[in-house]
Amino acid sequence: MTSSDPTAAPGRWHALHTLLASLDGQIESLYTDRGIQGVRPRFAYPLIRLAHTGPLTIRELAESLERSHSAMSQTISAMRREGLVDTEPGPDARTRRVTLTARGRDLIPFLEAEWRATEAAIAELDDEVPHALSAVVTQLERVLAARPMKERILAHLDPP
Repeated sequence: MTSSDPTAAPGRWHALHTLLASLDGQIESLYTDRGIQGVRPRFAYPLIRLAHTGPLTIRELAESLERSHSAMSQTISAMRREGLVDTEPGPDARTRRVTLTARGRDLIPFLEAEWRATEAAIAELDDEVPHALSAVVTQLERVLAARPMKERILAHLDPP
């Protein structure tokens, strides 16, 4: 071993990851307080989308939410286990169409209300801090479009 463990001290992204996990935990706690079991915050986006579009293939749903097929497939599997969605064969043998179950449909009014309330709470946070998170994200997207993260990382790595 020629160097110290770079993970021994929290990295620059640690606080952001911790904050996001805390926010998700608080939203999930809200669900539990309302008697909603087995629903995770990451389920809200695809469930609401399916309520408005009707059945979609996993790929269509992933693309509409700007998520990877792999991540969406894992989310769909988790939602199936909780009885929120069903899947059925799609237009060809390689695809599956995702539909809401009765339980999934019953949750939509609450999930939409929670979505709007969360957006309002985020707007409050943006107003309370000197650098609005939404503005910082937009700035990061702009500079990363000019020079992607992979390129930035490669600049700090020794060549193979």
